[in-house]
This record gives sequence, C-alpha cells and structure tokens, in this order.
Amino acid sequence: MAKKQKFPHLLGSKWTARQRTFGWRHFQVANRKNEGDRVYAELVASCDPEARFWIDARNLKNRDLWAAGWQTLEEIELLTEIDRGDGPIEELEVLLPDDLKASTHE
Repeated sequence: MAKKQKFPHLLGSKWTARQRTFGWRHFQVANRKNEGDRVYAELVASCDPEARFWIDARNLKNRDLWAAGWQTLEEIELLTEIDRGDGPIEELEVLLPDDLKASTHE
C-alpha cells in the first residue's frame, strides 16, 4: 500500500500571514520539499517575488500565524477578535451542508 502524502494540496496554495512577514501578508506556495518525515514549503509574497522563504509546512496549520487563502485586513482583524473571544461572532455566516443544498435549489 502506498504511503499517504502529507500536505497533498500544498503546491500553489495561498496563505495570509496574521502579522506582516518580510513586509507582506499574502503568500503563495511556490515549491515543496520533503526531508525525512518533514515537509517544507517555499512561500513567495504575491506582490514581491523577491520576498521568499522556506517554512515547515506544519506551521501553516497554526491559526495564530497563518490563515488559508488571501484574507483582507478586515477579515484578519475579525479572526483575531474571535480568537480572543471578544469578536462579533454573529457577523460570521456559516453554511451547513443542508443550507448549501437549499440555496442551490431556489
């Protein structure tokens, strides 16, 4: 049986740093490297291809540091407030699978 690949959709994925990193917040994974049981991602700033660095891909799962996709500054601030427990949780819209089905049949 083949061994399951860690982080199979890493390459090309987009990330938002919760704090400025090398002066930027929006990054895309340009390369991946497997070394033993570790997976590393090379992140490149979306607005500056010269700003690039390697990171252990496990760090991308840390919500205090990274958010999947490209988030606006307002979305980052809202996530930070919610993580602290003092954010307006009612502003978040959560679609459950049944909600998605209903909205496609209207």
